[in-house]
Amino acid sequence: MSGFGGSIGRTVQESTPWWPAARHAEGPNVVVILLDDVGFAQLGCYGSSIATPHMDRLATGGLRYTNFHVTALCSPTRASLMTGRNHHAVGVGFLAAFDTGFPNYRGEVTPHAATVAETLREAGYGTYMCGKWHLTPPTHMTAAGPFHQWPTGRGFDRYYGFLWGEDDQYRPELWHDQHRVDPPRSVAEGYHLSADLVDQSERFLADHLSARPDDPFFLYLAFGACHAPHQAPREYVDAYRGAFDHGWDEERRRVLERQRETGIVPAQTDLAPRNPGVAAWEDIDPDRQRLYARMQEVFAGFMTHTDEQIGRLVAFLERHGVLDDTLILLMSDNGASGEGGEHGTANEYRWFLQLPDPLEDTLAAYDELGGPAVHNHYPTGWAQAGNTPLKYYKRYAYAGGVRAPLIAHWPARLGQDGGLRRQFHHVVDVVPTILDVCGVTPPATYRGVEQMPMHGTSMAYSLDDAHAPGTRSVQYFETAGHRGVCADGWKAVAAHVPGTSFDEDRWELYRLAEDVSECHDLAARHPERVAALQELWWAEAERYGVLPLDDRMQVRMAAADPATDRTHYVLLPGSRLMSHMASPGFSAREFSIRAEVGGLAATDEGVLLAWGRQPAGISLFVQDGRLWFDYNLAGDHVLVGSEVLAPTVGTLGATVERRSDGAVARLWADGVLAGEAALPRLLPGGMGTMSTQCGHNAPSPVSARYESPYSFTGDLHRVVIDLGPRDPAAGADDWRAELAQQ
Repeated sequence: MSGFGGSIGRTVQESTPWWPAARHAEGPNVVVILLDDVGFAQLGCYGSSIATPHMDRLATGGLRYTNFHVTALCSPTRASLMTGRNHHAVGVGFLAAFDTGFPNYRGEVTPHAATVAETLREAGYGTYMCGKWHLTPPTHMTAAGPFHQWPTGRGFDRYYGFLWGEDDQYRPELWHDQHRVDPPRSVAEGYHLSADLVDQSERFLADHLSARPDDPFFLYLAFGACHAPHQAPREYVDAYRGAFDHGWDEERRRVLERQRETGIVPAQTDLAPRNPGVAAWEDIDPDRQRLYARMQEVFAGFMTHTDEQIGRLVAFLERHGVLDDTLILLMSDNGASGEGGEHGTANEYRWFLQLPDPLEDTLAAYDELGGPAVHNHYPTGWAQAGNTPLKYYKRYAYAGGVRAPLIAHWPARLGQDGGLRRQFHHVVDVVPTILDVCGVTPPATYRGVEQMPMHGTSMAYSLDDAHAPGTRSVQYFETAGHRGVCADGWKAVAAHVPGTSFDEDRWELYRLAEDVSECHDLAARHPERVAALQELWWAEAERYGVLPLDDRMQVRMAAADPATDRTHYVLLPGSRLMSHMASPGFSAREFSIRAEVGGLAATDEGVLLAWGRQPAGISLFVQDGRLWFDYNLAGDHVLVGSEVLAPTVGTLGATVERRSDGAVARLWADGVLAGEAALPRLLPGGMGTMSTQCGHNAPSPVSARYESPYSFTGDLHRVVIDLGPRDPAAGADDWRAELAQQ
């Protein structure tokens, strides 16, 4: 028998048993901690005023990389972080929400690029993930799969977290391996997603240490923090009361001073000018100053709360004797987010939907900021402060979008003395580093599929020598037409205006060693170098599959596979569809909802169909013997209620139709009109990724008339949904919402 090392006779007495040698990996444990939308200067150890003592402890006993780069958006960074290859080459040239029909823009990782989890698992590691994945195509986000692009399909033994770009920290849509679960505690019981992710990480590791004590583990902990909505327990927010009353201009100055003193940036580094749309703090009226300062207090509380959860995980590793031989890599996926807009908001869906967001409404929510009742985001001025001393934000190829903190901690190899590392590196270098220190060779084939070579290079040399020459010299950048390339200490970068010719883009030139903040454009002085770097960018674009360049905005939203465009759905009770492609898209169109029920008892109540969550959406439900329809336009609720329903009713429904002055919602019971209300408009585009829930609504209640979970207690057979044609102009709003939620 092939592979059997014993012998087999006619009886066991005439045979020799044999067991294959146990497979044990010899490398260290590895923990990768990924923060979301955290800028270069938002950790205390990188100059921030925000208290992050546990991350600072990792830095003090480890290394801080000051010249580390990522892509400008989260899905692409995560694709590179998981594979060690450039994001375009593996199929995630843009966001996982988009498949535009080109091989490098599929929104999912090709099987020709095995993930680090797949590779380490083959080598004998236990592999576990908690948190934000964001590498699953929207059409796959259903409880029926397909699951091959879920974490458990890409190498992780266990998974707990959320699949899309952002989620509510108090009421998230959670998945455990391949099934949906509700949060284990309620908001009233103190639930918060960041703490839950660490709780579950510890459970996974406790199981591993108990059952497989001789095998190392790989844990990928990807927080939703500190992506909007910025939400944290009140005590963490209130601890910063008054701490940012001096405003973002003074805050940037203080942070840069600390960065210079600690060597995070060279002493001659200048502070980049305020980004377009960011006002001078002294020019802002007192009411807005008070509001903006509170929004930064909320963000700071969110950061400190996240830091405390990281401290809990480190304490767990230390308590169980595995911290010393665990390589911890802590980083962010892109620069700080400017999607809060010039003024910030208490409900970012108002920005997504282009609805009025008056100062009076946001001030009225002042005391709720950071809590479960709001969906807040800070102004762009604080985002730029979080990227100090850099300019611009995520989405851009400037340093504010692509330069990120990276901390490495590994006592067994690094000892207890911290240090700085200034070598140029990129997120594609993380996987080669992990495999290098773990003694694992990347496979030439994986499950019969030939593998593309690694694009990154190991940073292991830098762990031991601060002065070792860097091993990377070239890296390109591209996001929705924004381009950049670094080579031998120079950087050329071009911001792009969608719809204009790429040949008209103006390329800027910076010498990074002397100009970290990209303040001094040398393009006019060195035109020949600009031309050479432009040519290099095109060569790298050809090599790694960046082409075709795509700067489409709303059109890109509509460039999906036509097979995903459904207008008729039949949903069964308990079902949940998770995305704008797997579920009905109610925005910017007329629609009808028909629920088939087996009569109504006097006590029957609950949701028949809900789409969305607390900040925005629609809900059709029964309450107090009546049929209700809540049309939630980012907190502005239009309610339609019926008369008391007959117990013999067989169908309950709602329709929304366009009118010249807006729209109208009508309720129906057995085909008879049961209620009507004028609507200001059809649901606008820009709702983003929303879940559709049949027969229930949890964990986030769309309507203020009930608390979640709110399941229908009667006999619901099915819900039938029919959608009218969609207004193509709504794509611009969808585009903006998808970007902001990544």
